[in-house]
Amino acid sequence: MNQCCDIAIIGSGEAGIFAAYELVREHPALRVTVLEQGADIYSRTCPIVQGKVDHCIQCKSCGTMCGFGGAGAFSDGKFNFTTAFGGWLTDYMDSAEVMELIRYVDSVNVRFGATTELFSTTSPEAKALEREALKYDLHLLQAQCKHLGTENNLRILANIYEHLKERVDFHFHTAVEQIQAKPEGGYRLICDKGEFDCTYLIAAPGRSGAEWFANQCKGLDIPLINNQVDIGVRVELPAIVFKHITDVVYESKLIYRTKRYGDQVRTFCMNPYGHVVAENVEGINTVNGHSYSDPALRSENTNFALLVSNRFTSPFNEPYRYGKHIASLSNMLSGGVLVQRFGDLVGGRRSNDHRMSKSFVQPTLKAAVPGDLSLSLPKRHLDNIIEMIYALDKLAPGTANYDTLLYGAEVKFYSGRISLTRELETPLPGFFAIGDGAGTTRGLAQAGASGIKAARVILNRLDG
Repeated sequence: MNQCCDIAIIGSGEAGIFAAYELVREHPALRVTVLEQGADIYSRTCPIVQGKVDHCIQCKSCGTMCGFGGAGAFSDGKFNFTTAFGGWLTDYMDSAEVMELIRYVDSVNVRFGATTELFSTTSPEAKALEREALKYDLHLLQAQCKHLGTENNLRILANIYEHLKERVDFHFHTAVEQIQAKPEGGYRLICDKGEFDCTYLIAAPGRSGAEWFANQCKGLDIPLINNQVDIGVRVELPAIVFKHITDVVYESKLIYRTKRYGDQVRTFCMNPYGHVVAENVEGINTVNGHSYSDPALRSENTNFALLVSNRFTSPFNEPYRYGKHIASLSNMLSGGVLVQRFGDLVGGRRSNDHRMSKSFVQPTLKAAVPGDLSLSLPKRHLDNIIEMIYALDKLAPGTANYDTLLYGAEVKFYSGRISLTRELETPLPGFFAIGDGAGTTRGLAQAGASGIKAARVILNRLDG
């Protein structure tokens, strides 16, 4: 027998969590069901993090990517107050509304333990840094930012989970296999552990479910618009190199247009005194970074991504598969994540254990395998990344040092963007799509905001 509910939410990442929170806060009697292929916040584990293995063993459900909190649960919790980056919600609503939603999400986080400390973008030091960057054709995007810290981020999520678990019907380790539109209205979700019927449906599949969701939309004849895929490397170097920047602007997003190709390269997810980590996206090993608030948990290095954005045009319509293919080449060469010294890359030499042992920069991701990025990343991408590193070296001398480490591949996957109304509703009535996996956001702040928006639209209809 099918289980029935008023509203079903696919995914319990940032977007799904905040949709559920707002629904039951405003309307406690609603029957809200959340279907999640991963575990609850307390049961999420990774064998690498636990020290049981030294490489990814392809768990059925990746503990770092899936489960309550989504991929953001083990991030360092950078929360940016801006519409300039972090998603595309301004394509659906004006900036003022997006900012109101972001501030509301922050207020909820504060209620459950988030810091109130903000990194300012209006200080004389921040403005001076912006002017200095422009000398080298580097454009610094600034926004007020909170650094929650990886350990605090998990604590906040645990507090939210404790609040929601008595109000929301969670089904963990439950994968949705198919979305069906019922002829009489509403939706049926075919899962590996039964079927669920709902009146309203909110899809918040997260980055790990982006390809699955795109395929579901195709099966439902929901138009998809090509979205971008960001491909690059994660850079690791001594924290002192970027200290004069990260002390002023914690989340510094620097954008550069290369002279050789005219392509845009950007820094992303900067982690002062952080750690490089591996993550698994549908069987593909990619790389990411974390940073803790507790000084005792910090490293001596800073890491950040350098990403080249690719937006494809017709007839090509599978950017997600393209990104996975690039990452799989790195996996093939290294069995997981590959690492190379910048000097070796520029010199056309493969990094090996012997060369790495002489490096002044020691990798925080011990499982990374020394190798040659030029055998996995396209030449155009590497040319862009190398040019960007030399540009950054003018702003932060030491970036282009021989021993600067480059990990590959870092790939940010986004689902094909769906045709949505200003209320984030698909062409199918009562079916909403939110968060990173739906191609509308790419960060904690806007993901949470998209969840609140969808919930409020449904609440207005119920009250009407």
